[in-house]
Amino acid sequence: MPTNYNYRDRKKPHTFAQKVAAISALVLLIITGTVSYHWLENWTWIQSFYFTVCTLTTVGYGDLYPTTEDARVFTAIFILTGVSIAVTALGMIGSSYIDKRAQRITQDSRPLGRRRHNKNLD
Repeated sequence: MPTNYNYRDRKKPHTFAQKVAAISALVLLIITGTVSYHWLENWTWIQSFYFTVCTLTTVGYGDLYPTTEDARVFTAIFILTGVSIAVTALGMIGSSYIDKRAQRITQDSRPLGRRRHNKNLD
């Protein structure tokens, strides 16, 4: 990164509405997967939720796996689309946190002569 890079000159990378959309996409993915696996595999709600989260995070413990052809087709499509959407959404949420943190670090590392100190000298 160039040394003259200024975070204050940068456009806001993600608005509040975009963050809400990213979180909503994640919630919708989890609900879709949970309901689908509950219906396709006759798993409990907890098993369906657990498998959905493991699939979206690409953990894949192997203790649960789709056994029907319909569930396997759904899983293949769900992995291709769901992981892409989840990574994008989490990236948007994470980058906004990192940008805020970088702004604070940049502001704290200004030369001492330019900082304002509110010292109460009583």
